Amino acid sequence: MALYLQDKHPLREGMEYVRFAEDHGFEAVWQAESRLVREATVPMAAFAAVTERIRIGSGVVNNWTRNAGLMAATFSTLDDLAPGRIMLGIGAWWDPLASKVGIRRTKPLQAMREYVEVVRRLLAMERVSFHGQFVDVDDIELDIVHGDRSPKKVPIYIGATGMKMMELAGEIGDGVVLNYMVSPAYNRQALEALGEGAARAGRSVEDIDRPQLVVCSLDQDREVALDRARELLTQYLGQQPHIMKASGVDPRLIEEIGKVMTWPAGPEEIRRAMKLVPDEAVQMISASGTPDECRAKVREYVEAGCTCPILYPLGDDVRAMIEAFGPVTAEPATTGGEVTVR
Repeated sequence: MALYLQDKHPLREGMEYVRFAEDHGFEAVWQAESRLVREATVPMAAFAAVTERIRIGSGVVNNWTRNAGLMAATFSTLDDLAPGRIMLGIGAWWDPLASKVGIRRTKPLQAMREYVEVVRRLLAMERVSFHGQFVDVDDIELDIVHGDRSPKKVPIYIGATGMKMMELAGEIGDGVVLNYMVSPAYNRQALEALGEGAARAGRSVEDIDRPQLVVCSLDQDREVALDRARELLTQYLGQQPHIMKASGVDPRLIEEIGKVMTWPAGPEEIRRAMKLVPDEAVQMISASGTPDECRAKVREYVEAGCTCPILYPLGDDVRAMIEAFGPVTAEPATTGGEVTVR
């Protein structure tokens, strides 16, 4: 299990949650950087400074606003703070946010391919010249003078939602961060695309780590839990086109939500749009409800190919959610090489 944090809680509070998750056997924490609210790398450093074992990932930073050299230097610095525990999750960002800050996201697959290649080579402590369409560097390296110059063990995960980006993740990524607000059925299509990409690189889908964001709204009061998730679901269905397309939610519902909401949406718009979203849609694409309902839904994502659920807690009692899912043990199944998650 892993923990996902966005911006709901003060940063120092988040640091305590990460320590609590580590104490309860969680494997990793992933810090979001999605809206213009909280960037990822400062919280990652804070989490690294107060923990000893748990892995720390960006879930996800984008490949447009930091040049490849700066990104490699940033994650090399984080690795210096927590050697072997840092993971670089990179995504292609989304519109309309990107266009509103002057980014023109043309040819996102080519841009991602170039970016990952250069960042990976820099983290391997190579001296790099690369003249691509989107990444153009000339004779650069991580010029560490007073420190360890050995290659940095920072795996690169691609945050993918669409199937073309999923194929690219299978071809060039150490792993893929599967998105949230999708149903377990989406994973089966995603794994097919990952497998196609992996085959181009002479490997299989099993060679690719597949953590997945899962919205988790847990409460003993089922209705309270569902309403929390409904609010977040409404925002995403109304504002992020790639989530809309992948969610599996009835397009007619998404169209109705779009008539009520714009980006950025105010509280009143969100509340009006929430009334359109039924319980069935909430539970189809999130782990929401009582603790037993949440655990059952997370199992569905694991059975559909997720290697590590990254739980995004919506309730105020984050510790209760962590306790509901930890500790987690894995035992060999009776057949094959699979594991049973408990």
